[in-house]
Amino acid sequence: MSLKKEEKFKSGYAAIVGKPNVGKSTLLNRLVMKKIAAISNKPQTTRNKITGVVHFPGGQIILLDTPGIHQASSQLNRLMVKASLSTYHDVDLVLFVIDAKQGFAENDIFVMDTLKNVKSPKLLIINKLDLVAKPDLLGLIAEASAKSIFDEIIPVSALRSDGLEDLGQTILGYLPEGPQYFPEDMITDCSEEFLVEEIVREKIMQRTRMEIPYAVAVVVEGMSEGHGDVWVIDAQIIVEKQSQKKILIGAKGAMLKKLGKPAREEIERRFGCKVYLNLFVKVKNNWREDSRSLRELGYLHDSNKDG
Repeated sequence: MSLKKEEKFKSGYAAIVGKPNVGKSTLLNRLVMKKIAAISNKPQTTRNKITGVVHFPGGQIILLDTPGIHQASSQLNRLMVKASLSTYHDVDLVLFVIDAKQGFAENDIFVMDTLKNVKSPKLLIINKLDLVAKPDLLGLIAEASAKSIFDEIIPVSALRSDGLEDLGQTILGYLPEGPQYFPEDMITDCSEEFLVEEIVREKIMQRTRMEIPYAVAVVVEGMSEGHGDVWVIDAQIIVEKQSQKKILIGAKGAMLKKLGKPAREEIERRFGCKVYLNLFVKVKNNWREDSRSLRELGYLHDSNKDG
């Protein structure tokens, strides 16, 4: 009787790309089965590449959630798009996400054009399938097939986790044999400070309007253990104008408390400890166009200067 051949471990990197607000971060969070990336109904919520690790008995998928690709105007947005495009040639697979209800909109065509010379396999993920009728979905799949650049077309609902189990197995099938890059209890390589910053910024994006969500950056200045196993976190909220600062603080600090409470509660759930969250608001004039400010906030690196 012959012994069954031992299956090789498969591992690799897959980039999640697409225009803003198609559900890329929700897809990452649901595949990893834990919230890592900030989510809101506003475009351009994701500003950095965020790593999520999905573990299988015979493999490991390292997902890179990327900022939405669009025709950017501000220096910050150009850097975000550049960060997304830079992942194309560093991954084993590209997951291009579109919104089932919107179909191939102008920005989707723009993203698709950036994929034309990418040699890695490309899967089209049609997200939000629960929002469209079956005939419309079938029509969109036919339209996508006619474009002839996708290795597979997979409809899912990230929000409802529909189709995600099959998607995970499909992604794994495209990955090469490789090592276990991350231990089984690790789902991201993002620092605790970064995760806290994302939580605070998410609450601001969800609860503010107009230009404020896009003019905000968050920096954790300190994390330390206080009395009674309570972690003290000092975080600075950066805005561009004095008027934005006044809105974020609110009358007698009411808005800051309104933002801080859900942020603190989510941080406590995420890290399993009590937290005292100090939020401060500071003005950095026009920081989204200022190279020095962008470098200080971690959006611009010497090796990635925006030209």
